[in-house]
Amino acid sequence: MRAAGPHATAVTLAVARGERSAVHCHGRTARDGGPCTPETGYELGSVTKTFTALLLAELAARGEVALDDPLRRHLPAGRRAPVVRRGGPIRLIHLATHTAGLPGQPPGLLASAVPAWNSNPYAAYDEQRLWAALARTTVRRPPGEVYWYSNYGVGLLGWLLAEAGGGPDYAGLLTERIGRPLGLGSLSCSPDAPRLATGHHLGRPLPPWRIPALPGAGAVRAGGADLLRFLRAHLEPDGGPLGEALREVRRPRLRLPRSGDGICLVWNHRRTPDDRDLFFHSGATRGFTAFVGFCPQTATAVAALTNTGPTVRSSFNQTAYDSFKRLARPDGGPSGSG
Repeated sequence: MRAAGPHATAVTLAVARGERSAVHCHGRTARDGGPCTPETGYELGSVTKTFTALLLAELAARGEVALDDPLRRHLPAGRRAPVVRRGGPIRLIHLATHTAGLPGQPPGLLASAVPAWNSNPYAAYDEQRLWAALARTTVRRPPGEVYWYSNYGVGLLGWLLAEAGGGPDYAGLLTERIGRPLGLGSLSCSPDAPRLATGHHLGRPLPPWRIPALPGAGAVRAGGADLLRFLRAHLEPDGGPLGEALREVRRPRLRLPRSGDGICLVWNHRRTPDDRDLFFHSGATRGFTAFVGFCPQTATAVAALTNTGPTVRSSFNQTAYDSFKRLARPDGGPSGSG
C-alpha cells in the first residue's frame, strides 16, 4: 500500500508461481465504497495494449489478417492512410512494435486534452477526429526503422482489427475473441462496467476514464483474478485456447538500442543473465496505475493494480517490477541472477 502512494484507497496484487496462486486485496473501492475484491475492476491504461497484441495474433492465427499486411488493407471504406515519405507501407507488425513512424499521440489530441488534463484528457477526442487526423498524418522515417512508443499506433491497430474481425467494435471483438475463451468475466472497455473501483488523482476522485478514439491503446478494465488468468494463459499456451496466438505474442521482434531489451508484439522482453525471459508491461490512466509480468521458465506471473494515478514521485510500477523480477528467480527470493 505504501508504494501506491498516500491517495490510493485500493490495491490488488495477484501472484502465481507454479501451481500456486493468490489474489491479495487491500482497502476499499472508494473512500466510502465497499471492500476491494479479486473481481474489483481497475482501469489498466497501456496494459490494454497487451490485449490488443493478443487480438492481432488471434486474428493472424485464423488467417483473417497477416502480421505483414499493409495498414491500408484493413482501413474502413473511405478512410485515408497516412502519407509515407520514405520506405515501404506501414504494416500491422509496425503498429504492434511501435515502429510505424507515427507520433505518440494523434494530431490534434493535445488541444482537446489540455482543458481536462487532470481528469479525462482523451474524452473529447472521438473516432471521427482520429480518422481525420490519420488522413493528414505524414510519416517521414521508413516504417520499421525506428522504435517510438505510440498510443496512436496501437490505438489505430485496435480499429483495424475490429474491421478485419467483423467487429462490431474493438470492445465487442475483445470480449468475443479473448474474454470468453479465457473466461475473463470482469474484462470490459466500458466506463459503466459493474464493480469498478473509483480512480484518484492527488486524492481527488475522478470520473471513469474515457478514450473513445483509442480504445485499443488504453480502454480495458479488469480485476486481479482475471488478469492472473490472462497471464497464466501466456505461461501455458499449449494447455488451453488461443495457443498459437499466445505463443506468437511472446516471440521477440526487435532489440532496443542501448538497453538490450526486446519488443515482442507489444510486450517488453528482458533476458536475464541466467537465461530466463521476463515479459512485462505497465500502464496508467489519470486515476489508476497497473503492472503485469510473467516468466515462463519459473511459471511466475504478477499483476499489481491501484486506484491512484501516477505522479513524478510515484514508485508503484517500479516496485511492482522489482517484486516480479525477484519472484521470477529460480528460488523465488532475493538472491540469484536477473
